[in-house]
Amino acid sequence: MSKGSVLILGGASDIGLAIAQRFAKEGYDVQLAARRVEDLERAKADMELRHRVSVSLHPFDALAFHAHDHFMAGLPKLPDVAVCVVGLLGEQRQNETDLEAAVRVMRTNYEGPATILAVIANLFEARRSGAIIGVSSVAGDRGRATNYVYGSAKAGFSAFLSGLRNRLAKKGVHVMTVKPGFVATRMTEGMDLPPALTATPEAVADQVYAGFAKGRDVVYAKPVWRLVMAVITSIPEGIFKKLKI
Repeated sequence: MSKGSVLILGGASDIGLAIAQRFAKEGYDVQLAARRVEDLERAKADMELRHRVSVSLHPFDALAFHAHDHFMAGLPKLPDVAVCVVGLLGEQRQNETDLEAAVRVMRTNYEGPATILAVIANLFEARRSGAIIGVSSVAGDRGRATNYVYGSAKAGFSAFLSGLRNRLAKKGVHVMTVKPGFVATRMTEGMDLPPALTATPEAVADQVYAGFAKGRDVVYAKPVWRLVMAVITSIPEGIFKKLKI
C-alpha cells in the first residue's frame, strides 16, 4: 500500500534520482519531472520493478514561469511531498563576463525553484497538508570569490525557503531546506573534491529522507558542513577578503 506520493522537480539529476529511489523504497509513488523525460524511462521501470510503486514522468521547465500552474494541474494527483532539486552550477569565470550565462545560473537556482514552489505552497496551504523540500547549497551561507554568482542565487533560495517555512508553519505544511556540500555527480565530474567533505547522491538522499521523517527544518547533507560553514561565516570581513576560498 502506498504511503503517499512525492514529486521530484529536477528528477533527471543524480541527486534527484537518488531521492526518488529513496522515497520509492519507503513506499511512495513517484512523479518525476524534468526537461527531458524520455531519459527517465529506464529509471521509471527500475523503480516500479524494484519497489512496486507507481512512477509517472512529466515534462517540466523550471524557467517557464507562466506554465507552472498548468504543470501542477496536469499531474495525476497533487503530491504529498514536493522536492525541488533544480539547479545549475555554471562556471564562475564565465559568469563574471558573460551576463547571459550569469542570468541563467541565477534564474535556474533561484527564480525557477522559488516560483514553482510558490505555486505548490499555495496548493498545499489550501489542502492544509504536505511537505516541501528545497535543495539549496552551503554556497549560499556566505559569498565567496570562487562561486559568488551561484552562491548568491542559492542564498536567495535559502531565504525564500526560510520565509516560506515561517509562513506555512501553522498551516499544516512543513518546509525543509537541504544544504549539500560537495556531491560526486555528473555536474561536479572532473573537479578535485576533498573526500572528507564529499557525499554521494545516495548519502544525500538518505539525509533528505531522514530529515523529512523527523520534521527537520534545515539539513546539511554531510553534517560536518554545519561546522565548516559556521567557521566560514564567523570570519571577520577584513580577514575574509584576504583569503582565497
